[in-house]
Amino acid sequence: MEHITLLLGIVIVTALVFDFTNGFHDTANAMATTISTGALKPKTAVAMSAVLNLVGAFLSVEVAKTISGGIINEEGIRVEVIFAALVGAILWNLLTWLLGLPSSSSHALFGGLIGAAVMSAGWSSVNGPTIVTKILIPAVAAPVVAGIAAMLATRLTYRIGARADEKATKKGYRAGQIASAGLVSLAHGTNDAQKTMGIITLALVTGGVVAPGSNPRCGSSSRPARPSRWAPTSAAGGSSAPWARA
Repeated sequence: MEHITLLLGIVIVTALVFDFTNGFHDTANAMATTISTGALKPKTAVAMSAVLNLVGAFLSVEVAKTISGGIINEEGIRVEVIFAALVGAILWNLLTWLLGLPSSSSHALFGGLIGAAVMSAGWSSVNGPTIVTKILIPAVAAPVVAGIAAMLATRLTYRIGARADEKATKKGYRAGQIASAGLVSLAHGTNDAQKTMGIITLALVTGGVVAPGSNPRCGSSSRPARPSRWAPTSAAGGSSAPWARA
């Protein structure tokens, strides 16, 4: 029991380290425009982004549920697999940060999780349809949709700004940059901040602590709990014996 508890503790700490490295990329992405234009001071921008990311994490758990039970099949997956996935994602985050490359921490984590699961339990351990519909298609569609939306927003902004007073325009742009950056941080919280929630829940499921299909927010599930890999045995006379594998 002590062994599996130690592994879970290591995985949870590693997940938090991944979350920290995720901030190298995504907080900078969200607040880059407000800082570069002077709309907000760097410390103020980072603090606002952190608060809104935290708020966003509590608005929904759909992303966390996908990671904890949608991408891979929990059966046959061990806690060590989750640890390997996190290490791979952390190394990628650090490498891209050092090279100054914008990168998706989400897809780094997805890739690490899928690769570790395949190496551990084979291709049957991953849910192909979920990967296509919830990872691959959004990865391709996101820059296209965002690009089109940005083009339309830019055109609309120029039209509105051309008719306004210069002083009022600058004030409006400043407020718009702060508001849009705040919304990016809030949306980021509903997505990326939940990755760690989902990966910790998945670790608890693979460790036999919570039942498969558990809600990352409260740990409840309508499915029966999976038997733990560790079970207590009793010696003669009712005294407690050491924990052993079931």
